[in-house]
Amino acid sequence: MTITATHTFSFELLYSSKKSRARVGRIHTPHGTIDTPNFVGVGTNGTLKALDNATVEQIGLQLMFCNTYHLLIQPGTEVVRKAGGLHSFIQRNMPIITDSGGFQVFSLAYGSVADELKSRGTKKQDGNVLKITEEGVLFRSYRDGRKILLTPESSIAAQKDLGADIMISFDELPPYHIAQDTLKRSLERTHRWEKRSLDYHLQNPNEQALYAVIHGGIDLTLRRQSCEYLTSLPFDGFAVGGSLGKNREEMLEMLSFTMPHLPQDKPNHLLGIGDLSSIDQCIPLGIDTFDSSYPTRAARHGVLLTNQGDLKVAKACYQNAFSPIEEGCTCNTCQNFSLAYLHHLFKAKEAVCMTLATIHNLHFMVQRMQAYREKILQGLL
Repeated sequence: MTITATHTFSFELLYSSKKSRARVGRIHTPHGTIDTPNFVGVGTNGTLKALDNATVEQIGLQLMFCNTYHLLIQPGTEVVRKAGGLHSFIQRNMPIITDSGGFQVFSLAYGSVADELKSRGTKKQDGNVLKITEEGVLFRSYRDGRKILLTPESSIAAQKDLGADIMISFDELPPYHIAQDTLKRSLERTHRWEKRSLDYHLQNPNEQALYAVIHGGIDLTLRRQSCEYLTSLPFDGFAVGGSLGKNREEMLEMLSFTMPHLPQDKPNHLLGIGDLSSIDQCIPLGIDTFDSSYPTRAARHGVLLTNQGDLKVAKACYQNAFSPIEEGCTCNTCQNFSLAYLHHLFKAKEAVCMTLATIHNLHFMVQRMQAYREKILQGLL
C-alpha cells in the first residue's frame, strides 16, 4: 500500500450555530479531511487496542491520536522515520495527531488527578523522572532504564520523525493541587517551551501543523493570559489542556470562559476528554475535536455504548438476548452477532470479545459525531 500526501493543512469553517458556539467545519490535512466536531480515537502505539488499522479506517474514524512518549521508547521514532513515518509504518492513509510526550512524563512525576484527589495533595515524583529543569525533563525508559531528555526541540523532532499531520507543543502538566504562585511559574515556563516548540517547527514545517496548548488550570485569569499569548503566535490550532478541574462542572466553567478567547478561524481540540456526557455539553461551547480512550477501554471491560445508555454485556440478563447490541446499528458486530453470543464470549474470556465490542463502540462514536454535525446544521444545537 503506497501512502501519499494530498493536501496541506487548513481549517474550513462551514457553519456556526445561532443557538450556541457550536460549529461545523473541516480540517484538511496531507492525509485526509476531518469533519468537525469529531471524536479522535486513541491509538497509543499506532493502533487502537484490539483493532487492526484497516478495520479502524473501515469504521470511519477520521483522526487517530498516537503517543510520542510510548513510540519514542518502543520501537523508537528513528525506526518509524526509516519506515517512512507512521502512515507508512501502520499502512494507513488517515490523519494522525501526536502529543508531545509531556503528559505521560509529568503524569509519572505527579500522578493523575484521580490520585491527587484521593490523597488531597501532590504525588511524590516517580523514580523514572530524574529532573525537571528549564531545558526539559530527564527521565528513565520504563523498558531498559536508559536516560532520555525530553525538551521542546526533541519532542518536535520526534513528532517530525513520526510524520504526524498535527503535532502538539511541549508543555508542563502541573497537578490540580498546586499553589497559585507555582501555577503561575508553571504557566510561564510552558509558554517558553511552547514558543521553543514553534521556533523549532518553523525551521522545517514539512506540511505538518502545530497546535499550542492553552494552560492555566482552573484559574480564569491565567487561562485568559494563556489564550492572549499563544494566539499572538502563528500556531495552526489550539488544544485546551493542563488541569481541567476536579469534576465536569469545573471543566465546563473553565471552557465556557476560555473558548471565546480562541480564534474562530483555527481549529481547537480538548485533550483527553471523550465521555458522552462531556462531549454533549462541550460541543455547544465550540470544541472541534475530542480524544479519549474511554470508548475502547470500556469495550475491553464489556461496557457497550448505546443510545439508551451503557450496556454491561456480562450481566446474566443477556444470556438469552438473541438481538443485536442495539436495533438499527449498522456496525459489523451488530450485523452479525447477538448479545447472547457476546455475553458468552466475555464470560468465556475469549479475546475476540474485545475486538467485537470495540468495533461497536468506535462505530457508535463515529455515528454519534455525525449526528451532532447534522443537528448543528439543522439549527437544533
